[in-house]
Amino acid sequence: MKNAFTTVKNKMVSKYLEEDFTEDQNSKSTNINVLLNRVKVNNKKENIKKIYFSAAVSTGLLLFGILVF
Repeated sequence: MKNAFTTVKNKMVSKYLEEDFTEDQNSKSTNINVLLNRVKVNNKKENIKKIYFSAAVSTGLLLFGILVF
């Protein structure tokens, strides 16, 4: 009777352990292409922001120069 109980218990426990392992494995995996694309997009956004900032500063200096002189 004791062997039957432990066998059933082991089967039940192993079923839950296998499912948890596969879920953890799927949730921790990442795709390197997604990460690289995100970096490229972020770099493009930063470059566009730098260009807009430079244009705004140049325009501000130009307007300030026209008003002062």
